[in-house]
Amino acid sequence: MTASEITPEEQAELDKALYDALNPLASAIRSRETGLPADRMWAADPAEVALSVLAAWKVVDREVKRLTEQAAATAGSYGASYEQLGAVWGITRQGARKKWPEAVSRPAPATAGKSTLALFGGTAELAQSPSGDWGWTGRGADGASGTAADRASYTTAEEAAAHAGAFLKEHALDNGDQP
Repeated sequence: MTASEITPEEQAELDKALYDALNPLASAIRSRETGLPADRMWAADPAEVALSVLAAWKVVDREVKRLTEQAAATAGSYGASYEQLGAVWGITRQGARKKWPEAVSRPAPATAGKSTLALFGGTAELAQSPSGDWGWTGRGADGASGTAADRASYTTAEEAAAHAGAFLKEHALDNGDQP
């Protein structure tokens, strides 16, 4: 068993958690489709009920794909390579590059002491000052701008990236929002 494989017990717990999360969504979809009150909405043709559950799984699948892309971009923004992303996902480096084309950015050699962080639909530029401290400037997905100067300067690039990432998360768009 590899580290990313799960035990039968973990599989059972995962199944339960997914079904527990899915049931309210499936009920909401079924209720909207039928207009029936909650106590009667499952009293229908079994095929129609099963199709409502399938529709809920489609929503979950779409969200898992979105969150997977976000996780790959986060790993890439912290320096993970396509080879590493592929190894975790069980695909080749080329497969990872095709699956997540924007996940790994390659800074130009002339940008030593600088890097770009892309998370939650926003971006932040990390830069090292002549004193050696790190700072950042960013624009969230909601259009908000922020800088380390608003808060502090940091002794490492990782610390600046963590604070910039927190700013970008705070200024992410909700699913239904538009820029």
